[in-house]
Amino acid sequence: MPVFDASSMIYAWDNYPIKQFPPLWNWIARQIEGKILVMPRVAFDEVADKAPDCGDWLKENELELIDINNTILEDALRIKGLLLIVGDNYHARGVGENDIFIISTARAHKGELVSDEAQQPGLPTILAKRKIPAVCSMREVAVPCINFLEYIRRSDEVFG
Repeated sequence: MPVFDASSMIYAWDNYPIKQFPPLWNWIARQIEGKILVMPRVAFDEVADKAPDCGDWLKENELELIDINNTILEDALRIKGLLLIVGDNYHARGVGENDIFIISTARAHKGELVSDEAQQPGLPTILAKRKIPAVCSMREVAVPCINFLEYIRRSDEVFG
């Protein structure tokens, strides 16, 4: 099951406007309806804040939102520890608290994370500076992470 990060939904909304790409958004709506595409509530809140019209569209299409539960919270704390983040001292160039919740949500649902956060070709030596794709690729985390375009390519869907 693909679990969407806010970055991918906002990327899609900004780069493939619904008025110009209705077949794409009809397909996304079908993915939502079939509960194939889901989103952690913390990611949805980011979308609704940064792209309110996208948030409204997702609500209208009844996107399933995943709340943080004890399993997700415990795993998020474990990942936070792996990154050597103490308290609320997140690094400005690395993952934030919501990012860790999103990764943990994908792990809990054995899903693939769809995120358009930038890849880091040279991994930072300071673990707290790692972004979502780099954290997902850590052996102790092991969450498959793809971007929105890869998500579309893998679908083999033809929009036309």
